[in-house]
Amino acid sequence: MSTSLQNTSVKYSDLLSEIETGQVKIPQFQRKFVWNIKDSAKLLDSIIKGYPIGTFIYWRTNERLRSVRNLGNIALPEPKQGEFVNYVLDGQQRLTSLYSALKGVKIGEENGKITDYSEIYIDLLASDDNDIITTDIENRNSESIIKVTDLMKGGYAIFKTFPDEYHDKLDNYKNVLTGYTFSIINLKNAQIDVATEVFTRLNVGGKSLSLFEIMVAKTYHIFDSKANSSEEEQIFDLSVKYEELSAELSASHYDTIPSATILQVVSILLEKDCTRKTILKLDKMAFINIWDETVSCIKSSIDFFRSYGIVVGRILPYNALLVPFSYFFYKHKHNPTGEVKKRLEDFFWRASLGFRYSSGVEGKLVQDIAKIDKIIAGELPKYEWAVIVNKEFVETNGWFSTGKSFNKAILCLFAKQKLKSFDNNLDVIIDNSWLKIASSKNYHHFFPKSWLAKNKKELDYYYVNHIVNITIVDGFLNKNVIKAKSPATYMKTFNSKNDELEETMKTHFIDINKDGIWENDYDTFYNNRLDRIATALNKLIIPQETPNIEYEVYEDVEENIEN
Repeated sequence: MSTSLQNTSVKYSDLLSEIETGQVKIPQFQRKFVWNIKDSAKLLDSIIKGYPIGTFIYWRTNERLRSVRNLGNIALPEPKQGEFVNYVLDGQQRLTSLYSALKGVKIGEENGKITDYSEIYIDLLASDDNDIITTDIENRNSESIIKVTDLMKGGYAIFKTFPDEYHDKLDNYKNVLTGYTFSIINLKNAQIDVATEVFTRLNVGGKSLSLFEIMVAKTYHIFDSKANSSEEEQIFDLSVKYEELSAELSASHYDTIPSATILQVVSILLEKDCTRKTILKLDKMAFINIWDETVSCIKSSIDFFRSYGIVVGRILPYNALLVPFSYFFYKHKHNPTGEVKKRLEDFFWRASLGFRYSSGVEGKLVQDIAKIDKIIAGELPKYEWAVIVNKEFVETNGWFSTGKSFNKAILCLFAKQKLKSFDNNLDVIIDNSWLKIASSKNYHHFFPKSWLAKNKKELDYYYVNHIVNITIVDGFLNKNVIKAKSPATYMKTFNSKNDELEETMKTHFIDINKDGIWENDYDTFYNNRLDRIATALNKLIIPQETPNIEYEVYEDVEENIEN
């Protein structure tokens, strides 16, 4: 059935009935109720004066989404299974205000404040030029004001408490409110991506919905209580599941994995494809049923990375690497060994050093799943991109920025070395919180930038802020011991404390006896370390004939599917 729009109108009593029976819901991707009681009073004032208040736009569907169960924190029932639900795409603030004011409910806010919406009044002395509906009743005669909620209850018992001259007004105002026709547009037979696109266009001043927000709504599911032995209601809530996963991964320092990557993994496992279109069309129950196995595969991938030395998620060259690796562990239930392990490592370094996921991620992931299948089958995949690591390649792409995948690959190489601390030869503890920005004290320019600026003025800053000049150290040492001193000066301090300094520095690809350290010879240091880094990287690649490429600087930023 094609998407259609249906214009309808409902009276006050029907609208409130639909809300109270759970037929009208606020989808989770809507912002919170933010109007205050004065805004609500203005809305009722417009109604009582016969002004139009705009159209409510619903998405009418029998699909169950993650929704706000309470309209403005008002407890409302769930609709029966199979019934149509009207999800509010436009008009949430007006609808909640209207219901709250006419029913006189109390709404609690996050700060603990409670607003009593029964404190909205009709000023029986007000003319049409003034506010008839008001919240300001200071110095007002009690006989000239009436609560809106009392008016709606109506009847002789209430009206007789007011002077006779107000009875016609009271009748008129009640009739206007109960007889007001509300305009509604129903979006029918629409897929969720169409409904959320409508929502986004209606809310042009707000933030577009991310794919994850849409999938949170789509995959929300309340299991049939009869099918569960537990008396507690069973709910699948993707938002909660992702938060739980992130909390679990934080212990492994991999809590930086974005929600978009998780969706890619699920989609690849189910469909071997992960375009936005494919993800949006994933079967709801298939998504839910594979979730636990998806989590298990992601954890296995992270365990593999960590055992390989990549102990924090922040230096993973591409988050998208989790997708093919999770697929590997989905198809290959135990840890890789022998040639399979070597080829899997080769894939990791080819993707990381070859700028694989800097663009066109979705299509490349599909291609790379085929490569993972070959690795599992005991074959060496053919790669359509060349990775020839030499000094020129590292130098060309080595400008230091923590957002560049190439730099992250080098940091992975460093981490794989099990870096030792300059002062005591103990392991350098690498933590995500240290590595957020390039100016972090844990990224140490071995030849400090300020020292080079003063003593090597002719040196291009490109070579000062190069990955070859970067080491990872304890932030305390950088800030309190090294500071802006020359390597010859601060290394003498460490040499007197650390009897194993020569071995310590080798974990950083530095030879204190051959690299001009004691002479503060930056050129010798730079060239020797550049050569070692390039040599070490090249050993990680299994040689094969691939297309030739020219070296250039890649401004690679990982592409994602958030929007």
